[in-house]
Amino acid sequence: MEAVLEFFTDATGSASFLSIYSSVLRVAMPVLALFIVLRCAKSLLGFRREPEIWAWMRLATGELIPVTHWENVLGRKKSADIVLDFATVSKSHAVLTRHDDGSWTIRDVGARGHVQVNGRQVIETKVNYGDTLSLGGLEMTLEPISNEEALLQNLGRTKAGKGNSPGMTLVLLTLFQGMALLALSFNMGQEHLMQFLMAFGELAALEWLLFIGQKIIRRSGFELETVAFFLMTIGLCVTGTSAPGELQKQMIAACMGVALFLTIGLCLRSLDTAKKVRYVAAVFGVLLLLVNLVFGKELYGAKNWIMIGGFSFQPSELVKICFIFAGASTMERIVTKRNLILFIIYAGFVCACLAVMRDFGTALIFFSCFLVIAYLRSGSYATIALMVAVVGFGAVLAIRFFPYITARFSNWGHIWEDPLGKGYQQTKALMCAAAGGLFGLGFGNGWLKYVAAANTDLVFALTCEEGGLILAVLMVAALAVLGMFVVRSAKVGRSSFYTISACAAMSIMTVQAILNVFGTVDFLPLTGVTFPFVSNGGSSMIASWGLLAFLKACDTRQNASFAVKLSSKQRKRGKEAAA
Repeated sequence: MEAVLEFFTDATGSASFLSIYSSVLRVAMPVLALFIVLRCAKSLLGFRREPEIWAWMRLATGELIPVTHWENVLGRKKSADIVLDFATVSKSHAVLTRHDDGSWTIRDVGARGHVQVNGRQVIETKVNYGDTLSLGGLEMTLEPISNEEALLQNLGRTKAGKGNSPGMTLVLLTLFQGMALLALSFNMGQEHLMQFLMAFGELAALEWLLFIGQKIIRRSGFELETVAFFLMTIGLCVTGTSAPGELQKQMIAACMGVALFLTIGLCLRSLDTAKKVRYVAAVFGVLLLLVNLVFGKELYGAKNWIMIGGFSFQPSELVKICFIFAGASTMERIVTKRNLILFIIYAGFVCACLAVMRDFGTALIFFSCFLVIAYLRSGSYATIALMVAVVGFGAVLAIRFFPYITARFSNWGHIWEDPLGKGYQQTKALMCAAAGGLFGLGFGNGWLKYVAAANTDLVFALTCEEGGLILAVLMVAALAVLGMFVVRSAKVGRSSFYTISACAAMSIMTVQAILNVFGTVDFLPLTGVTFPFVSNGGSSMIASWGLLAFLKACDTRQNASFAVKLSSKQRKRGKEAAA
């Protein structure tokens, strides 16, 4: 360590090194970042969306219908997973579910023709291969896929990282982090050198340990995590330039976030476990909000902080995880209207609590997430339009009776009318962002870092100033790649639980980024929300990693997601396919 410190101490005082930095690093960092984002995008968006066949349904006519999900709606409507165009079959007649151990169950979802298994009417029961199912008098049998079919399917599936090694991308990311470390060390001087070395060293160790750990359990997909660590690197840069003393706090939060990421991954590894956890998470979310209402402290105009000793955190960040668990559901619950109504009540309670706390930015994020979940669970545009209308009417009443709401957003669109007062943050952010040009002034060389909330609400402008417009756009593009990946994966999702939770998690991160970036440039009101993985803040960092776990569970590429727990028989088939 002493040798490393001596090297960097000499380097920061060396005119030749400073010359190299000014001429090379400022250009090399955005270029290398572009390669990292493109490699991740190519791997995440280039996979073939192959439907997986888990079993067959054989009709009395001999026709075979593939069962392509873990949860399948059987009915007459065209949107059903298994379409049975028979007059006595209801639009949504039953749900056929595959469990972690490979067994199947069927559940009657209120069809008029009832469901029978081997001639016995049932509400919900286990189904064995070879059993005769009757839906409204239409008979069929459940049959397994053959070993040959499983082998061919495994061979045909896209392998995570194929042709675009995640390990090599991680090597490039580590090089990018080394450049960022040099940039901060050169421009910030020797005073904070040890803090920079520790933070970036810990980040590199964390990402490589996670990568090696996933390799040990034979998971080859690491692109989602690479994107997160790329954004975290930019986050360490903006924190290092504006508040070097908080780097260790941010890294502790990152470690806690990765631990939450793995914990949620273990929960999602079993759908039965996930269904149990969702009830605990829903209750925990309510308790967090109630504690916040009673003991919360008001900071920056919103009563959304809990202070414990010298530490502070935002309970609403963790409630995002609870909200997704409460909203995601398996197919047999989705087709039951009672469960959607309960979730609407839950969402209304959460948004009402946030409104009382005056945390309107977070309330908007939760409402946007709610709309995504409600649409995925109901499939009805009319229902969503009605919900938006009701909330819009409620917002008008709130503005009428609570004038402070209008006061909080009165500066929107008028920042240049009072550039030294209410518009100070955003006017300075716009000027500093413009001063950075394409390649920036270099991390540590900017001026915006002296403005309040520069490393939280204004991170986009700070990145533009010191890292350059190219790097700032790539920061947004990296998050957009995650969004496109979720949209592609959702269409072939194994379970509605994984699909809904991934879409909900991505909607939260997307809306946060939109509010953060557009709020900085005054296209939208400055609401004080963070940019995922980048903004300084322990609560935000932990929550961002928790949200990423839902995206990981949605990944259907071979050996990519940790949400698939393979049986010994399936592992044997996988080995045969590999051979």
